[in-house]
Amino acid sequence: MRPAILTALVTAALVLPAHAASYPVSGKWGQSAGGTKGAIDCGGKRVIAFNGNQRTDSGGGVAAYRNKSVTASGASQYRIVDEFTNGMVSNAYANYTLRVLDDDHIELQMQKGGALALQRCK
Repeated sequence: MRPAILTALVTAALVLPAHAASYPVSGKWGQSAGGTKGAIDCGGKRVIAFNGNQRTDSGGGVAAYRNKSVTASGASQYRIVDEFTNGMVSNAYANYTLRVLDDDHIELQMQKGGALALQRCK
């Protein structure tokens, strides 16, 4: 009896879809070093877009990511784990910290490459 129950549980775990977390921000954000208030014109800038559990990046080495986890790690600060696949790797992970500075500014502290300041796009 026990092996049958264990087999059923393992099978159910493999069949059930994994649910990814949503990002703590949404919309398009352009690379910006400025501290101006409000949204900016992102034409010609590197743009990172957050949409549910998907993230796209117009200027990084990987074009699209899928969020695996979001963990709060302080006031307006989150540890993010994203999954990506490209022509060279499959099911790789990117880890970084996302910090919400205010309604118009966020910062991504990347595992490799340092900090990336972003401002909300118009």
